[in-house]
Formats: sequence, structure tokens, C-alpha cells
Amino acid sequence: MSEGSVTTRPPPPAPVASAAGWKPSPVLFRLVVLFLALVALFAVLLGHRLFNGAAIRSMAFQLPELGIFALAMMVPLLSGGLDLSIIATANLSALAAAYVFTHFGLGGSGASMVLWHIAALAAAFGVAGLVGLLNGTVIAYLGVSPILATLGTMTMVKGIAVGLTHGGVIAGFPPFMVFIGNGLVFGVPVVLIVFAVIAIPMGVLLTRTSFGQRVTMLGSNLQAVRYSGIDTRRVLVRVYLISALLSALAGLLMMARFNSANAAYGESYLLITILAAVLGGIDPAGGFGKVSGLVMSLIVLQLVSTAANLLNISQFLSLALWGAVLLGVAGVGRVWAWARHFLPKR
Repeated sequence: MSEGSVTTRPPPPAPVASAAGWKPSPVLFRLVVLFLALVALFAVLLGHRLFNGAAIRSMAFQLPELGIFALAMMVPLLSGGLDLSIIATANLSALAAAYVFTHFGLGGSGASMVLWHIAALAAAFGVAGLVGLLNGTVIAYLGVSPILATLGTMTMVKGIAVGLTHGGVIAGFPPFMVFIGNGLVFGVPVVLIVFAVIAIPMGVLLTRTSFGQRVTMLGSNLQAVRYSGIDTRRVLVRVYLISALLSALAGLLMMARFNSANAAYGESYLLITILAAVLGGIDPAGGFGKVSGLVMSLIVLQLVSTAANLLNISQFLSLALWGAVLLGVAGVGRVWAWARHFLPKR
């Protein structure tokens, strides 16, 4: 949402807590029901081919990088915006880290090598920080539409990445990076632990802090935020900065899992992150959404993706189906909101 636009919508009703304890949101309940239905369906179609240790471990390795990308998309969506540059930012950040790793971080030993490793990670987050600040500044202070601003940034950043590497791959990283991408701790993938460590604080940040309240208020009632004296421009800059830093982390996880970095990795994730967010209950117009719903939608999508691979369904057909689901979910939400005006009031 640009600074120059004014949108006023009533905030969604908060979940009601019963005397018996916490009551799950309707979105989370529907996703759990959908997940159980899919499990039953795929159990009949695939049986042990899907529900075995190797398949479940494979899903656990693939979900975290998509999950962090989805978190990077969720934050601007909550504010009523959008960040189309998350994949390009992730790849350029990973390439920056890869350059430092391969040119300085593989030789030497001891403290100097550790410092170069830290410098490589700092380079990744530094590049992402610059992209995030650029997005936030253009959107918040110049009033450019988030779609146009991040589309321009996406094109520019990808052009820089391809131009610097000529479309090539940078490969060969320190053992600790390979372990992060492919290692296990007590049978649990390290990347899944990283995702949990990021997702839980993000859930707290977006629902239990004043910053999270301001972000959701931007998406639901921008005029009220302005009248309250909150500097909406600073909030928007932070929104896109957080989105970019999360993108860098996702890029590093991709780099660690593949043991290589490239300007074109993960391009299919952009559509899926929006689908996961909308399916997880994040209002595409902004103002409402929870990390718990997003995580559950990611589990559902990962289950469908893995089952589609085992059923030999084309990846391109899967993307087409996901696009249709995105249109369906968004359309049903709008139709339901319109129909509620004609339903009898209780």
C-alpha cells in the first residue's frame, strides 16, 4: 500500500477464547481438516511410497527455505503491500556470500577463517539490507505502488546478479554450510530447526508487539494509523527491510542445500509464497494473518508437491494447479465477504 492511498476497513474479529481454553482460528481449523483429508487420500493412492522415513525427511528438508520465503512475503502482505523481489534478493545475497566464501573463506585456518566466514554471512545480509531499504524508501517516501517498486527492484537485482556471474554457478563452500543445508541433529534436519527458530519469534513479533500491531493496522486502517501519530513511513521501511533480510536467510539455506549459488534459483517459489500466505489466512488486502496459519498451509502445499512428484505429475501442471487454487481461494474470500452483507444478522 502506498503512502498516498487511503484505505479504511474494519479490523477482523479476534478469535474468541472459551472458558475451556484456547480456541483455534477458523482458518487453522480448516487447514487441519484439509491436511487430514489429503493424508487419507494420498494414503490410498500412494501408501508407503509417501509415508515413509525417506519421503518425510525429504519434505522436512524442502519446506524450510520455502517457509522463510513465505514469511518474507507475509510481512509486506500484512501491511497491505507486496514484495516481488524476495527471490532476486535471496539469490544476489547468496551470491555475495558465495563470492566471499570461495575467494577468502576456504584457505587459511583458525581465527582468520572464522572471520571470513562471518564476513561472508555479513555480505549476504548487507546486500539484502540495501535492497530492503531501497524498497521501503521508494514505497514509503516516494509513494510508489509496492507492486511497481518491488517489480523494478526485482528486475534490477536479478540483472545485477546475472551480469556479475554471467549466469554461472558459484559452488564449493565450507563444511559448516553444507551441514546446515543437509545435516541432521538427532534425526531432525538442521534447516527445519532454523525455520522453527525464525518462525516462532516472527509469530511473536507480528502478534505480540507494538510493531506487529502497527503493521496490521497499516493494512486494515491506514487513516487511523495516521491520525494516531504513528510515522507510517518508518514502519513501511522496516517492513521491507525485514522482508529482505528474511529473503537473504532463505537464499543462504538454498545455497547450503545445493552447495552452490545461482541467479536463477528458486524462481518458482514466488507464486507459491503468495499462495501459501493466502491459503494460510493472510488477507491479500492486508490487516490480518498469523504465522500458525502460514505454517499449516506450507505443510499442506509440501504434502501436495511431494505426492504430485510421486504420482509423476508434471511440475508445470502442478504450478498451473497452484495458480488456479490461488485464484479460487482469493475469489471465494471475496464472494463470501460480499454474501455476508445479504445474510441475516445474528
